[in-house]
Amino acid sequence: MNPNEPYPEFNRENPEVIINEPPETFEKKGIGVWLNILLFFLTFFTTTIAGVYWLNKDPYDLSNFSLGLTYSFLILLVITTHEFGHYFAAKIHRIPVTLPYYIPFPFIFLNPFGTMGAVIKMKTSNYSRKALFDIGAAGPIAGWITTIIILLIGFLTLPSINYIYEIHPEYRATGIPVGGFSFGYNIVFWTFEKLFASSPGIFMPPMNEFYHYPFLCVGWFGLLITSLNMMPVGQLDGGHISYAMFGDKHKYIAYATFGLLMFFGLAGLMPLFEININWGSINWLVWAVLILFVIKIEHPPVLSEYEQPLNERRMLIGWFTFFIFIVSFCPVPVYEL
Repeated sequence: MNPNEPYPEFNRENPEVIINEPPETFEKKGIGVWLNILLFFLTFFTTTIAGVYWLNKDPYDLSNFSLGLTYSFLILLVITTHEFGHYFAAKIHRIPVTLPYYIPFPFIFLNPFGTMGAVIKMKTSNYSRKALFDIGAAGPIAGWITTIIILLIGFLTLPSINYIYEIHPEYRATGIPVGGFSFGYNIVFWTFEKLFASSPGIFMPPMNEFYHYPFLCVGWFGLLITSLNMMPVGQLDGGHISYAMFGDKHKYIAYATFGLLMFFGLAGLMPLFEININWGSINWLVWAVLILFVIKIEHPPVLSEYEQPLNERRMLIGWFTFFIFIVSFCPVPVYEL
């Protein structure tokens, strides 16, 4: 321990938590709350112009601003339910926690979703096994359920083909293209399409055009960010859950997941060698590098070996989060046809 840092002391009201910050840090909330509010409204603005962009309009023309409100509301809803899942779980365990810090991203040409999500800060670094599990699982489960509802509404309210013609009038003459930049399928999206959009009277936009549909676009993006958070490695939400469930043995799952990412990443390189397979994406190699050097593969050892294991109910919830990861994971998120 750094001798210049305060020694940790147990929270007498909640012995599950070890306080590593001086008490006065918990009281400096005024500036923080205003920063939370400012970042929320900035993110509302950047996601709204992103919604305009997805409708093939000029995102920087403020007369189009209202066109992006549906997309903005939906994506902020997914992010907010995810972060407040963490927040309220931390409050239940009486762990000091900040409100979410939303991350706006105005450079639409680099990130057309308009945001990099949000983060919250836990004001302690040591948790009980139950607290670590509950906080890690509550966020992605809440965000995933919200995403499923949004996606279900999107499929049940698909407009006629005239909707895409209003966005791309030229398609009336040329037909709707099936090539170009496209988004990939995951199990949930593919299943919903087969269940709700396979009837002859329903127009299902191709995967290179569905981003014009706010509910489908946000639903797809929500599944993607949930699967990224749920990867059982390092200090991602999935890593917290896996570590709380299995302790030191979590590393076997973590290395298997890392190997899976390497497989899909290397498979994404095959078209460069004129091997025409569509099993992966080089984007996963980027994630593998981030995990290896930044996120880390193994979760840091923050639990005592004498900690009681999770009960059966929490273990079942944990296995459910693994299910969420599997059905939401997209081996080929984006590709060119």
